Amino acid sequence: MLNNGVRNLHTCCLRFPYTTERPLLRAVSYRRTRRRRLLATLCSAAATAGKERKEKVIVISGPTGAGKSRLAMELAKRLNGEIISADSVQVYKGLDIGSAKPSARDRKEVPHHLLDILRPSEEYSVGQFFEDARQATRCILDNGRVPIVSGGTGLYLRWFIYGKPNVPKASPDIAAEVYSELADLQRDEDWDAAVQLVVNAGDPRAQHLATNDWYRLQRSYEIIKASGSPPSAFQVPYDTFRQECGSSAASSSHVTDYSVDTSVDSSEEINLKELDYEFICFFLSSPRLSLYRSIDFRCEDMISGNDGILSEATWLLNSGLLPNSNSATRAIGYRQAMEYLLRCRQQGGRSSPGEFYAFLSEFQKASRNFAKRQLTWFRNEHIYHWLDASKPLESALNFIYDAYHEESGNISVPDSLKMKKDVSSRREVSELKAYRTKNRYFVRREDCVDVLDWIGRTQMMNQDCPVA
Repeated sequence: MLNNGVRNLHTCCLRFPYTTERPLLRAVSYRRTRRRRLLATLCSAAATAGKERKEKVIVISGPTGAGKSRLAMELAKRLNGEIISADSVQVYKGLDIGSAKPSARDRKEVPHHLLDILRPSEEYSVGQFFEDARQATRCILDNGRVPIVSGGTGLYLRWFIYGKPNVPKASPDIAAEVYSELADLQRDEDWDAAVQLVVNAGDPRAQHLATNDWYRLQRSYEIIKASGSPPSAFQVPYDTFRQECGSSAASSSHVTDYSVDTSVDSSEEINLKELDYEFICFFLSSPRLSLYRSIDFRCEDMISGNDGILSEATWLLNSGLLPNSNSATRAIGYRQAMEYLLRCRQQGGRSSPGEFYAFLSEFQKASRNFAKRQLTWFRNEHIYHWLDASKPLESALNFIYDAYHEESGNISVPDSLKMKKDVSSRREVSELKAYRTKNRYFVRREDCVDVLDWIGRTQMMNQDCPVA
């Protein structure tokens, strides 16, 4: 109602402009003078409100295989938008199939940002993403277009929306000192000793890092040396937001859930006003069984053909990289494919159907587990409106389009488009437990003959290919 009122006031301002005039004639009534002064005051207030209104940024996330990229693409066409990728793998050149990177045609039709900005041998942090994504957002808005951030990397999106921690940056001297202390351990592949070094320095959480995540281990050590405290000592803006909301919610009689309720808890509303932009966030997902089936088929698609994920994994191996050695090679799909191809190379480029199907099954299972973790993560992100990806795309497009143009800020997902956050019924739980993969292409032993022939032609041992 308030925003509608503002629009009406603007209309009034256009109809009755208030300007400096000659002294009013005595014949003009006091009532008319008072009316004009009131309109002038209201117009001034409306102009101020317009200046304070935040710029809008759309965020679309969802589990792997839910269809968020397609939704973002079609939405960008309608809203004159540009897409910012929030995917930790799409930043790497050459990793196209396994990351489901937008096609060259899509990127020509709609501008995309933060794609192909690094070599696979380079590291990319959430802090770097925050800086790059915020800069891209500013540029898009300055050009009069709509920023649409799309991706499933939860930590990227959390920092993008709420801000990044004020963690000190290590000086060149400290960075060089840390590198020197860890270099020998990394060369000797003595991960346990390196972790213990950082734990003893003051970061017990270092022992929970993924094995061989040397980048994050080094960064933790740098922070300790620069500040005397571990990374966990620095407050994350999102945590502050949730703590403040939680303390207020504890004394409130209702719990806010943006995907269900049309009202917003006052504590969350206050905190949302403190964000840099007006973020309009959506989480696109399907019923769990349907999602799992889609993921399994998607994995098959990525393997099929001569230019699939196995070809990209071969390129990574030939570049001198090993699985699980850095961010790119830890990515789901690439890690499994690289490990499988290494075994094939050790066998002289040979693989049996059983080994292939074991790789495919592992790839599919890892992808489903990743989707499950994404669902768990975003279930606690109350700023998102959950949408059912199994509904017609047009319905979601129309809803988000209208939500973007809604001036009141009150967004209510219609029942026909709502997606449940939890698996609640016993039947659903039972069906999930009984779920078994049913492949579409790779069903019989002979269905993988073409893939095994390709492996035989391309994975023969040579001096340039790593074997361990």
